Amino acid sequence: MARMGHDSTQAALIYQHATTEADRAIARALHDAVRADQKKAKKTTGGGKEKGGKKGKKRSADRDEASGDQG
Repeated sequence: MARMGHDSTQAALIYQHATTEADRAIARALHDAVRADQKKAKKTTGGGKEKGGKKGKKRSADRDEASGDQG
């Protein structure tokens, strides 16, 4: 626990628990903000799907090339 900067295991566990809750709250707020923005964008563009545009995930081979990973 000394590496974390706490004097006791009890203090480290309290801090860890508090930061976990804060991380969840931040993640939830970001999730809600993104969802609201997506809904707003869908309304303004008339459904969200545009003609001719490819939206989706890159194939794994393309992703590996982009990251420089060859293995």
